[in-house]
Amino acid sequence: QVQLVESGGGLVQAGDSLRLSCATSGRTFVNSGMAWFRQAPGKEREFVAAINSIGASTSYADSVKGRFTISRDNAKNTLFLEMNSLKPDDTAVYYCAASVRFGAVTTTPDSYDYWGQGTHVTVSS
Repeated sequence: QVQLVESGGGLVQAGDSLRLSCATSGRTFVNSGMAWFRQAPGKEREFVAAINSIGASTSYADSVKGRFTISRDNAKNTLFLEMNSLKPDDTAVYYCAASVRFGAVTTTPDSYDYWGQGTHVTVSS
C-alpha cells in the first residue's frame, strides 16, 4: 500500500518557522517529481513548491519564493518543506504529492498521482 504521510504542521505566530516532512512508503519515488500544495479554507488547492527526482531543480509559487525551501532525501524516502517568515496567508492544509509519470518539476495537480492526507498549518497574526 502506497502511503504519503505529512507531519510537522501546527499553530505558530507570524514570523515563525516550520518544517514539514512527507514520509513515503509502499513504493520507491526516487524517479518521481514531488511537490507541496496547499488549500486554505474556502479556496482551491494551490501549488506551493516542486522538486525533480534528484533534487537538482525546484520551482516555487511567487507567494512563497524566498521564504520556503523544498528538499528531499531519497535515501530516507522523505520530502521536506522548510517554511520561514510565515504569514497568516500561509494558513492552510499542506499536502505532499508524488508523480509516477514525471521526474521533472511540474506545478499542476493533474501531474501528480499520489497524495498525502495533509497537515494543518495555522499562522496567527
